[in-house]
Amino acid sequence: MFNKNIKIVIAAAIIAYAVYQFIEGYIGNGIFLILLSLIFVFLYFRNEMILMAFLRMRKQDMEGTEKWLNKIKNPESALVKKQQGYFNYMHGILQSQKNLTKAEKFFRKALRLGLNMDYDKAMAKMSLAGIAMQKGRKREATTLLNEAKKLDKNGMMADQLKMMQQQLKKGPQQVRRGGYR
Repeated sequence: MFNKNIKIVIAAAIIAYAVYQFIEGYIGNGIFLILLSLIFVFLYFRNEMILMAFLRMRKQDMEGTEKWLNKIKNPESALVKKQQGYFNYMHGILQSQKNLTKAEKFFRKALRLGLNMDYDKAMAKMSLAGIAMQKGRKREATTLLNEAKKLDKNGMMADQLKMMQQQLKKGPQQVRRGGYR
């Protein structure tokens, strides 16, 4: 809702007023205001629109996810770098069902900006590998699959990675006809 800089200004103003409350002897009010300011600090690092989009995506509501993401008008100024990465990551997931070229651009930008979780990095690399397979870039797909395998420490994507490696061994003609989705 608010620009990231406005959130910090609001948090600083609340903290300043909390200090004033401490000086005046209203300890309870000061503690409450410090806790209130933590909400704005939290929302600085975790954008509320991104959080709502993740909740929609978790429920497999892609239209709702896209609606929440579209509410972020200027991601470069409204989001910190990691949030921009997740913004592009979610757009990549949405576009992977519609336009592979756009999805590839979003996933590459998300990886360049950074993702916090190794699982998310592995998912982005696996998706890029699938796109590379469909476009006939076997060497790039192999490299991306190996990187995704290294990042998948818990083995949550082991089955998908094995399936994609088998598809890769069949060759690009097989993949285009009836393979990866």
